[in-house]
Amino acid sequence: MIYERDLDESIARYQGEVNPSIETCRKLAACLIVKRELFGEPERLPLVADNATSYSYAAEPVPVDTHITYTSDTEFSRVIDGRKPEDVWPIIDEMMSTVQVLMPRLYDGVMRKLQ
Repeated sequence: MIYERDLDESIARYQGEVNPSIETCRKLAACLIVKRELFGEPERLPLVADNATSYSYAAEPVPVDTHITYTSDTEFSRVIDGRKPEDVWPIIDEMMSTVQVLMPRLYDGVMRKLQ
């Protein structure tokens, strides 16, 4: 006799393999099919569009006061060191838009390095 608990254990073992072979996939599929045929479809929870409602018991994220810590011998690094990223990024974005128009090759080179 096949018990649902045994099928669940086999399914968990096959799903837990790091690099499953095709044979492992076949065994997993067979276990899933047998379980479905013998014990029916598992009850599924409705999909929720907003993840916040599915984690109703999760703690609220703790706000982190992040500051840039970047030190170098350049004037730029001395100016941005200790500032908040949300204060620096709009200025950098505006500068990159200007560089894109005035010096497209420089802009492309910087974008390549960032990617």
